[in-house]
Amino acid sequence: MKTNQSNSVESSLVDRFGRRVEYVRLSVTDRCDFRCVYCMAEEMQFLPRSEVLSLEEIYNVAKAFVELGVNKIRLTGGEPLVRKGILTLVEQLGQLPAELLITTNGSQLPRMAAELKRLGVDRLNISLDSLQEDKFKRLTRTGRLSQVLEGIDAAIAAGFKGIKLNAVVLKGRNDTEVLDLIAFAREKEVDITFIEEMPLGVITEHDRAEVYCSSDELKEQINPVYPLLDSDAKTGGPSRYYRMTDSRSRVGFISPHSHNFCSECNRVRMTVEGRLLLCLGNEHSMDLRQILRDFPGDSEVLKRHLISAMDLKPEEHHFDLSDEAPQLVRFMNMTGG
Repeated sequence: MKTNQSNSVESSLVDRFGRRVEYVRLSVTDRCDFRCVYCMAEEMQFLPRSEVLSLEEIYNVAKAFVELGVNKIRLTGGEPLVRKGILTLVEQLGQLPAELLITTNGSQLPRMAAELKRLGVDRLNISLDSLQEDKFKRLTRTGRLSQVLEGIDAAIAAGFKGIKLNAVVLKGRNDTEVLDLIAFAREKEVDITFIEEMPLGVITEHDRAEVYCSSDELKEQINPVYPLLDSDAKTGGPSRYYRMTDSRSRVGFISPHSHNFCSECNRVRMTVEGRLLLCLGNEHSMDLRQILRDFPGDSEVLKRHLISAMDLKPEEHHFDLSDEAPQLVRFMNMTGG
């Protein structure tokens, strides 16, 4: 087990509300081979290469965070596994004394799962919003369900410490598949988390208020078939987990609308162009790219800025589905999933 030895700086990344940041999510690309309807537009304009952090710059940020007490690093995108040279970065990060995780759509896992495990990835989150080919195609626009299912099997065979399926539930789209998705997770002996849609980016595919499906609605659907029992399991993220008496699989819920989890927030995220976001639902941020390029290789300057950025972390987000609410214009693929 990789452990963090930075006990002397454990309290460095503490915000104004006493929350200690121990978890960083790093986007390695805004590109993706899928075009999921809740994540991005069908026709996307991606960042030019000059605005994207190099793999070395991403590693330097991760290393600085670990030296300041972070014990959990998650690589996100876009789809992180389509970034050229990603295995080189994974190998470097795998040597740091922190847990290494990846969120992926699963498309690249048939050929990469075993290598990711060998290079030090501890856990995977794999997106799976439908088990029906036609629905899966409509939700992802360009994805192939068979490829993702093959990727899930490859990940299970590779023997990761943990595998979790993520499903964004949209009313009228895939809300009738919740029980089928749980049955699939139970069969594979992996965990599953159901996510309320995040209102990021202006989309035309659907009305977010109309397709909103709360975690409480899902529990009402699940409990008669799979009674959910309270669990004290925590993974350091925003999921609230429940257990089932007859299965090793856990069922989690991420509920940014119905059950605000801001009081326990222990994480920050960095976009691929180096914007450090202190909150998913706010625009409070710091430009790390400018710091990295003005002071190349100077980890002490970088760490000072990371510490000072904690003062920018707001107390809570204010997600609102109403038409009058201000829109966060950045898409999820720009934010880092």
